[in-house]
This record gives sequence, C-alpha cells and structure tokens, in this order.
Amino acid sequence: MASRHDDVALTPQGGAQEDTPQAGGFDVGPVVSSAHLANSSLPALSEVEFALTMSNHAFQRWIIRCMSAAGGPAMSPLEVLILHLVNHRERPKTLADICLVLNIEDTHLANYAIRKLAEHKLVTQGRKGKEKTVAVTEAGAALCARYGEVREALLVRTARQLGIDAAEMSRLAALLRMLSGSYDQAARAAAAQ
Repeated sequence: MASRHDDVALTPQGGAQEDTPQAGGFDVGPVVSSAHLANSSLPALSEVEFALTMSNHAFQRWIIRCMSAAGGPAMSPLEVLILHLVNHRERPKTLADICLVLNIEDTHLANYAIRKLAEHKLVTQGRKGKEKTVAVTEAGAALCARYGEVREALLVRTARQLGIDAAEMSRLAALLRMLSGSYDQAARAAAAQ
C-alpha cells in the first residue's frame, strides 16, 4: 500500500530548479503517484496522469453531489453525464451517439444507466429505425436546469474567483481532448499485442 507521501518527490534544497515551489526547506519536485512511471522520457506525463486521476475523482464526486443538491435521485456519475448529454440541444440521441460523445467503450454500461434514468422518468426510450433513441423528459430537463443553477452558485462562482483565464481553460480542455486520442491509440496498440 502506498504511503500518503508517495505522491510528492522531495529533493534537498538546491537540488531542483529555482522556479520549483518550496515546502519546509525542500524543493518539491513533480507531483506524481507512481515514481517508477515518472522515471521515463516524459515525466510530465506522469504529473498529468496524477492530476487527471485526482480531477476525475473530484469531478465524479461533484456531479453526483450537485445532482443530489438539485433534488435528483441517487445517480452514478455516468447517469448524470448521460442525462446532461440527452438534454443537450433538446433532441433525442441514439445509443451510438451517446457512447461516441462520452467515449464509452462498453455499451452495456450506457444501456444500464439509460434504463435507470428511464425508471426515474428522467428520459424516455424510443426507436429510430433499428437504433435505440433516448430523449429527455420534462422532469429530466427541469432537473438539468436546477443542476445548472446549483452548479453556477457553488462551482462556477468559486472557479471564477481563482482568476484563471477562460481562454487558458479552453486551451487546457483542448489539450486534454488531444491527450485522450493518444491514450485511445495506445490502448488499441496494447490490445493488439
């Protein structure tokens, strides 16, 4: 089991570059959770992966708690994401579209989430030819609107106070989307081994 300090690489003062933050007389190196993976030709990727892991868990916790605060039933993070996607632009989505946009490989996970949303009467299921479609109900759309209000009050306002430039956030989002393509390609290559 990893220690709670395994995510920080410490070097004696003076062992790192001058622009590295200092903590308690030590220069704090890259923040990673797996030093053996950071020992590569691109250690910054390990920093990104650790940040993604922390962000992913925090984001998933946030969306289920925000949905609960908005008055929604207990939901998994995937159910919350699918509900918002189905509500997007107020038109039905096919299962294939949902899986493509959310980058879901296992369609049975999406199907199960959709079935649970339908049980809560937040979406309805239909057909478009041979394809299954999902549309938001009035109750689902109202819940998404309330979620937006809670999000604005609790998250957006706080995020704005950090003073991060909106253009910089957009650049970060674009970088993460590009990295997701690299991970997908690497996963295909690993599966072919």
